[in-house]
Amino acid sequence: MHVGMLWFDNTPNISLKMKIEKAVKYYRQKYHREPNLCLIHPNMIEDEKPEMDSMTIRPYQPVLPGHLWIGIEDNN
Repeated sequence: MHVGMLWFDNTPNISLKMKIEKAVKYYRQKYHREPNLCLIHPNMIEDEKPEMDSMTIRPYQPVLPGHLWIGIEDNN
């Protein structure tokens, strides 16, 4: 993914899955497209990586903690 939406959510006491769902909802409303990739900082992965339909969640060190990089995975 070369282009995406950077989302910051430091809300305490909600799961990573809920944070991603909020960001995906906003992405859909803003861009009228369905994202399929979410890059997160590796330390944000809780006990196990959340499973989401049609969404790949991948740890990626350059993303700052508390941020989600959401978009559409490149086919190249």
